[in-house]
Amino acid sequence: MTRKIRKVVFPVGGMGTRFLPATKAMPKEMLPVVDKPLIQYAVEEAREAGLEHLVFVTGRGKQAIEDHFDHSGELERLLAQKGKDDILISATSMMAEKPGQIAYTRQQEPKGLGHAVWCARNMVGNEPFAVVLADDLIKGPTGCLKQMVDAYEKVGGNLIAAMDVPREHTSRYGILSPGATRDNLVEVRGLVEKPKVEDAPSTQAVIGRYILQPEIFSYLANQETGAGGEIQLTDAMARMIGEVPFHGVLFDGHRYDCGDKFGFLQANIAYALDRPDMQDDVQNYLNDLARQG
Repeated sequence: MTRKIRKVVFPVGGMGTRFLPATKAMPKEMLPVVDKPLIQYAVEEAREAGLEHLVFVTGRGKQAIEDHFDHSGELERLLAQKGKDDILISATSMMAEKPGQIAYTRQQEPKGLGHAVWCARNMVGNEPFAVVLADDLIKGPTGCLKQMVDAYEKVGGNLIAAMDVPREHTSRYGILSPGATRDNLVEVRGLVEKPKVEDAPSTQAVIGRYILQPEIFSYLANQETGAGGEIQLTDAMARMIGEVPFHGVLFDGHRYDCGDKFGFLQANIAYALDRPDMQDDVQNYLNDLARQG
């Protein structure tokens, strides 16, 4: 039987240089899509999947993330006094149900995703866990992580979220060497991080959702660097192929790369158009822009 996934790691220690100057004093994970920060979407996705314990791997200048998932007594009292119960519920819904369900650890140097995950080893312990990258915002009828947890309960092992990308973009991603595909699961026979376009084994790319066995930490402990001179999670996962079942989940949903400015704008438009309180105004505005040429 597979062990239940209870913990999820959020690597949020990056510098957010692609969004400077906006991210000079604000974590990129706090950038809002409509009226909710990226990191809250990620946490809500994890909770939809039934994950109970949240581990944030932070860095310098990330205090706003901790504050966001904590009580703000003055704000809560003000909203209650003014009868703004709907806003009060929205502002407090992301907090832990029980004390101790949210933990923070510091990644003192930005050495790559693999290093960030390794920094969470003592909080994860010897059990399988999930990793969610808030930059990858996935909009669909069911959360991507919920789809992955459902798949994990059937096949166990390691899983990654996967999607097809244009061949000319394969150098931006971890790329699968795919095996057999059944339903929404593709067997992973190999992984390579950011290959040259001509060397990419497929166009199926790893997207920022993972379910990993704790043995990954022993490979990350070697601190070996890969693409970009960083400690790559993809390289450690590749070494586990053959030791445990390994699958890519071809998720149902649309992924927005919110680490990219255009992808971030796309996400804001898409989520605004899905909001009954503003969809008509946004659509009319877009129509006006199109008519103006």
